[in-house]
Amino acid sequence: MRLEAGDDARALLPQIDQLALIEVSFPGYRDGRGYSSARILREAGYTGELRAQGDVLVDQIPLMRRCGFDSFAPQAPIDIDVLRASLERYDTPYQKAADGAVPVWKLRHG
Repeated sequence: MRLEAGDDARALLPQIDQLALIEVSFPGYRDGRGYSSARILREAGYTGELRAQGDVLVDQIPLMRRCGFDSFAPQAPIDIDVLRASLERYDTPYQKAADGAVPVWKLRHG
């Protein structure tokens, strides 16, 4: 299944248990609608592969993972060493997201 940038992810909710892969289009790096689609799907219980496809930049991938993406199909090649460094840069997130990681402020202030 493929979601284009303007598609409503909630339309897939009745069939999410039947879908093994949902590809979400990112037509431009400035178009963030795909982040919302990922979060909607993950919070609704989607456990299959969620792929970000299109104008995906290396610095966006850590944030995309937090929203629920687990695979990526970027238009341009990504340097694996730069990606690795980007993914390892921060060990504790600052905000709540679909991945369920506890934000640092909550760790500090219970």
